[in-house]
Amino acid sequence: MNLALFDFDGTITTSDAFTAFVFGTVAPRRMAAGRIALAPLVAAYRLGVLPATALRQAIVAFGYRGRRGDELRRAGEAYAADTIPRLVRPEAQARLDWHRAQGDTIVVVSASLSFYLDPWCRAHGFDLLCVRLRERAGRLTGRYAGGDCTAGEKARRVRERYELAKFPVIYAYGDTAEDRELLGLAHRRFYQGAEIDPSTNAMTMAKTIR
Repeated sequence: MNLALFDFDGTITTSDAFTAFVFGTVAPRRMAAGRIALAPLVAAYRLGVLPATALRQAIVAFGYRGRRGDELRRAGEAYAADTIPRLVRPEAQARLDWHRAQGDTIVVVSASLSFYLDPWCRAHGFDLLCVRLRERAGRLTGRYAGGDCTAGEKARRVRERYELAKFPVIYAYGDTAEDRELLGLAHRRFYQGAEIDPSTNAMTMAKTIR
């Protein structure tokens, strides 16, 4: 039995599930206020000054602080059932099906939100490492529990959860520089659907996917 590590947004899906979920669950008035309040951060991100992780956390804090956690989980259940199936890439589904047929352990490792990834992964029998939000008395604080699951944190969480040496072959699939460290764990690495030459050393791989 091998280990298959999959990024979610852009790797399994054709588009950004995180953004679509936020737009669908933040109240219109709050969304309008957020466009103004977060405009400097969005501009900094587009200029390459602000990392994506900082922008995501700011959006979540502004949009979800004070919201009831059970409300977002219900929205996530519906999103997982109704929207995510339309976003899954056919080629990604084929790889997931192939790994399942081999009896491999499939893990989604994502900076996306647990509200919809929990029910989607549970329905398909996948393990999950992702972003979870803190709650206090049933309401969201707007803060991440354990930080963002991106870049080096993806690799750290995988190492923490799994004894990598016991897997004969580790596969990893990603589509952005945030997946570089995740890909670095694998014997067979796939970037934007194409396999990276196994003879490629870590430095060359980092340049390839930056």
